[in-house]
Amino acid sequence: MAYNTIEYKLENKVATVTLNRPEVRNAINTEMVDELLELFKYMADTDKVRVIVITGAGKSFCAGADMNWLKSIAEYDYDRNYYESLNLVNLLYLLQDHPKPIIAKVNGSAVGGGVGLMLVSDIIFVEENAKFGLSEVAMGIVPVAIAPFVMRRIGETKTREYLLTGERIDALEAYNIGLVNHIYPANNLNYEVNKMVDILLNNGPEALKNVKSLINRINKGKFDKDYLAQLIAKLRTSEEGQEGMHAFLEKRKPKWTQENI
Repeated sequence: MAYNTIEYKLENKVATVTLNRPEVRNAINTEMVDELLELFKYMADTDKVRVIVITGAGKSFCAGADMNWLKSIAEYDYDRNYYESLNLVNLLYLLQDHPKPIIAKVNGSAVGGGVGLMLVSDIIFVEENAKFGLSEVAMGIVPVAIAPFVMRRIGETKTREYLLTGERIDALEAYNIGLVNHIYPANNLNYEVNKMVDILLNNGPEALKNVKSLINRINKGKFDKDYLAQLIAKLRTSEEGQEGMHAFLEKRKPKWTQENI
């Protein structure tokens, strides 16, 4: 699968997606959005992928919107702007609702839409010198597409502060306010991410998919007692649920574990 703005590597059912425009700090443009949409739709539907890691080439994770792209967008009419905006929003929600667990390996700073790509991942690892920016207000615009994901992560109080001020957030502050999950020195980042990948590979793939679906439904208020009871019964009687319970009782590894990939 050849792309111009991203790289895709698959090894032992772990997909690594690298934003690959290091000359512009992996800034987002129309082509990158389209390529990410295509790739993540593919990964949602294939059994070849169980865990996804998204990262950036070079020293940055993602600098947000490409300046040349912004110049072009400024000259578009409303309909073209709507189309471009909808594509970006669709990408963010595709990642949020994706059936496969996504780890963000944030190897440098992230701004605007780059923060959005980070926040729609399930588990976020950042290097200790990373900084994060939500500075669109300085340009007279608002980070509309990513605002719901920011608020979901850090709550209304801090969201108001950072969206209104546009101030940069360092890695420690990001951790303290719940914007990210883990901080490590740059030379330890790969090791720690790989440890998390191993943990996920040892869990049931259908169980992980259902965890994500359940959390998203709860977040959107789309659940009730009957839904919860049906899901419990479905999982207990599923092939994976039966295998997992039998493996536990028989004191052996279930067939989906990393040892059996």
